[in-house]
Amino acid sequence: MSNLAQEKKYKKIITGLSVVIPLAVAALFAVNLRKLGFNVEPLSFLPPIYASINGLTAVVLIAAVIAIKKGNKKLHEQLNTFAIGCSLVFLLLYIGYHMTSDSTKFAGEGVIKYVYYFILLTHIVLSIVVIPFVLTTFMRAKLGNFPQHKKIAKITFPLWLYVAITGVVVYLMISPYYV
Repeated sequence: MSNLAQEKKYKKIITGLSVVIPLAVAALFAVNLRKLGFNVEPLSFLPPIYASINGLTAVVLIAAVIAIKKGNKKLHEQLNTFAIGCSLVFLLLYIGYHMTSDSTKFAGEGVIKYVYYFILLTHIVLSIVVIPFVLTTFMRAKLGNFPQHKKIAKITFPLWLYVAITGVVVYLMISPYYV
């Protein structure tokens, strides 16, 4: 099968995942097991862990760019694969937290409230937008289509880095309000 045919096949999978993942997260985010009568302990210890995973993802992404600039393709690939793994673990922990715990409201006032909601909104929107970029960038590298990989990576990297960093910022801003 040619690279073009393989890419076309994978684009369908990427499109499906890019729709299913945000919808599944939104649906699961709305499910609170305790409110449904399940006797589960709130996983209130998770936010600093998944915020740390976001921070680790940011560091790994930067290290991956440094690796490729130094010509170390193998390390670059390993770091990006690890970053995808970190993002998946983050997502599972985030869902677990929200399925067992009440949402925390930001209680800051004045300008900081608007700053927080701007960062939160852009973080959420871009965390959805970045999914097809990450998957397409990864797929093009796996298929050996490096010119197209490099082209989309120039968009993927700053988007993904922004999502990772703002995940930490959102946590730091809301953490004083956790009960």
